[in-house]
Amino acid sequence: MKVLVTDPIADAGLDRLRDAGHEVVTDYESEGEALLDAVADANALIVRSGTDVNEAVFEAATELVIVGRAGIGVDNIDIEAATDHGVIVANAPEGNVRAAAEHTVAMTFAVARSIPQAHGRLVGGEWAKGEFLGTEVNNKTLTIVGLGRVGQEVAKRLDSLGMDLVVYDPYISEERADRMGAELVEDLHDALAAGDFATIHTPLLPETEGMIGEAELAQLEGGYLINCARGGIVDEGALAEAVDDGVLAGAALDSFAEEPLPQDSPLLDVEEIVVTPHLGASTEAAQENVAVDTAEAVLAAFDDEPVLTALNAPSVDESAFPRIEPYIDVAETAGKVAAQLLDGRITEVEATYEGDIAAEEVDLVTASALKGVFEPLEWQVNAVNAPRLAEERGIEVTESKTRQTDDFQSLVRVTVRNGDDEIAVEGTLFAGEDARIVRIDGFRVDAVPYGHMLVARNTDEPGVIGLIGTVLGDHDVNIAGMFNGRETQGGEALTVYNLDSAVPDAAVEELLADDRVVEITEITLDGADGRADE
Repeated sequence: MKVLVTDPIADAGLDRLRDAGHEVVTDYESEGEALLDAVADANALIVRSGTDVNEAVFEAATELVIVGRAGIGVDNIDIEAATDHGVIVANAPEGNVRAAAEHTVAMTFAVARSIPQAHGRLVGGEWAKGEFLGTEVNNKTLTIVGLGRVGQEVAKRLDSLGMDLVVYDPYISEERADRMGAELVEDLHDALAAGDFATIHTPLLPETEGMIGEAELAQLEGGYLINCARGGIVDEGALAEAVDDGVLAGAALDSFAEEPLPQDSPLLDVEEIVVTPHLGASTEAAQENVAVDTAEAVLAAFDDEPVLTALNAPSVDESAFPRIEPYIDVAETAGKVAAQLLDGRITEVEATYEGDIAAEEVDLVTASALKGVFEPLEWQVNAVNAPRLAEERGIEVTESKTRQTDDFQSLVRVTVRNGDDEIAVEGTLFAGEDARIVRIDGFRVDAVPYGHMLVARNTDEPGVIGLIGTVLGDHDVNIAGMFNGRETQGGEALTVYNLDSAVPDAAVEELLADDRVVEITEITLDGADGRADE
């Protein structure tokens, strides 16, 4: 096989490919038409961030099996185009975990002991020994926002240095936190208030963008904030002001909302803020690791083995795939709906298959259900890595099958649990590949899973559905469809509304003010636009 490498990677990765008997061609200058010519007969393409792997590349590369990204970010790769052309896209998310964790620890000490500032003064001719009084980490409390792979490695290292650990992560199990020796705190403000230091380890998602602002920084009064994760999570202007005003003792950042960091950034004007130019993965070992990991992904693809870091590749027998393919989306959508309805920490996920689908190998379908559960919570989650994410976060995953089914030829049920609380969402196919949600928490519905949905629990009495319709109409939200189910006459009812737009918070508050409305949950699925302007 021919492997084309268009961005420099460590020799260890190239050697691994050559040792396996493959031809490795390095071409670091090609772009445009020259790149299209170079990739025309390639079986694998390895890139970093410097190569634009777009639709034209996939059109030209008719022999391409896999694109390997030697690193995490894949913004330069058109994954949709890759999927359309049957090309696997894989990255290397594990190789720089240790490097990122160590840089976080280094930045913690740098800001706690004013190391860069003291260095600068000394090389400038000043012996400023009396002007820097540092803070020890021993017997201090570290708040970790996001206990993913990097967060766990940081926890191990700083725990061994005598720090007490507090964790805020809505999607980590208490058991997992306990195993790390950390106290799990439900509220972000409470977690920050408990810390002397706080480190950020969440992906940049719509729900995490700007999550650390003025109000959150005030909870960390007198402490230190370290962000070596992603820019945009912390309000940089508010952070600069908080440190400058003495609300915080200092901060250290390696990632920024805009990179390179502009020279007029307020962060550069505050002496107690330490900044580095996104060096978290910049170690020799990390670069070697991502090169080898990428090479291993290429070799797995060449050998028709599962590519564990694939972002778009199903792993199933080719002959069986047409039979299970329609249920992949059903399971993923059921997982998304169930997770959003539970609205809390998830400790268990159960996938149940009834009818004809139970006769198939459904590992990929279960993985897709997990993808649906985790998609809003983990950056780049996919059907391949979702089971591993569940294991890392201490979430129990079970799968069960029965050929018996009462109402449908095949049925997929996804149940999510948090201790005693659980939500079950059931889906099936109508008329071939028309996906429907047919039960939610035992209530029979017939809902089209698309775009904006509102799930309302209410007492079963006259006028409630009219109330909901009126309130939504008053807030310019159009109802595209409605599906109602109830336990018994006069008991509790559940109604699913398909909507043309998001529901303003004011509308939700107005609905919940009526005693007949028990619960309102807005569900966002594929096809939804952004939040409505309020």
